[in-house]
Amino acid sequence: MTTILAIHKDGTSVIGGDGQVTLGHQVQKHGAVKVRALQDGQVLAGFAGGAADAMALLERFEAKLEEFGGQLRKAAVELAKEWRTDRVLRRLEAVMVLADAKELLLVSGTGDVIAPDPAPGGGLVLASGSGGPVAAAAAHALLKHSNLSARDLCEEALKVSAEIDLYSNDRLTVLEVGAKA
Repeated sequence: MTTILAIHKDGTSVIGGDGQVTLGHQVQKHGAVKVRALQDGQVLAGFAGGAADAMALLERFEAKLEEFGGQLRKAAVELAKEWRTDRVLRRLEAVMVLADAKELLLVSGTGDVIAPDPAPGGGLVLASGSGGPVAAAAAHALLKHSNLSARDLCEEALKVSAEIDLYSNDRLTVLEVGAKA
């Protein structure tokens, strides 16, 4: 359980995540890093789910990025196809939230590659994990009623999620790519 939030606004994409690792009903770690920069910082990835599963998928995604010249969408689609059809990969339980300077994508083991619709206040919002719905709602409200940067929006929305979701905390990692990175 975790909270991963991605926001795209004004040519900048941001992915942030909390640091809490929970096993059963107990917090095992407070400062885990669930967001990574790939392709020399041109692509960002955040993950929710089993850590070992997410790391295995992250390695495969990096290989797909290399294979397809850093094309985020193509690499994501190819990963989703492989994840869905491979007997071993199919058992991995995680969700990846991906971003480059232009778009946000969510990739799951059921073959989903989802790009969000534009938010009412402009920009794009995508979230995953137990605190994802809260973070997404906060981000949508902040997009509509503030002039915060993508990074500041992400941090504030993740803080709201940390106050409400039992499986998230406020030890945040936030990375950005694009115009203002």
